[in-house]
Amino acid sequence: MINLDVNGKTYQVDADPSTPLLYVLRDHLQLNGAKFGCGLGQCGACTVSVDGRAVFSCITPIAALPGRKIRTIEGLGTVENPGPVQRAFIEEQAAQCGYCIPGMMMRAQALLDANPSPSKAEIRRHMNTNLCRCGTHMRILRAVERAAGLMRESGKGGNGR
Repeated sequence: MINLDVNGKTYQVDADPSTPLLYVLRDHLQLNGAKFGCGLGQCGACTVSVDGRAVFSCITPIAALPGRKIRTIEGLGTVENPGPVQRAFIEEQAAQCGYCIPGMMMRAQALLDANPSPSKAEIRRHMNTNLCRCGTHMRILRAVERAAGLMRESGKGGNGR
């Protein structure tokens, strides 16, 4: 059994320690926001936050995670009360097919947690890791800028909470 702190709740998971976090999130915890893309840590569809840093959950074994704080898209807000990053992505209509968007939002949240006022160049550099096959990159970049503004206006700084 491995204890995982996911979105502020502790879960006991009975899985092989080498199991990638993505499979535990989806198959054991029914948190389906993170998507399987490449399985190689190259596309970003599976991105979640671990201790405030964006990580590829498809290549992160659960053995590396006890005692660390994991945050998924489900931890950013709800349908009724979306968090600033989610609101910004909605307002900018940043999704087309939507498959990459949870990973994009988690990468954006990690950036804003570390830097509440990133420059356009910093946003581009940070978001470059995640891929969008639909080509909504410009709307995604605008959404990250908007989210930074929303977070500053709300006084939530970069932590999004």
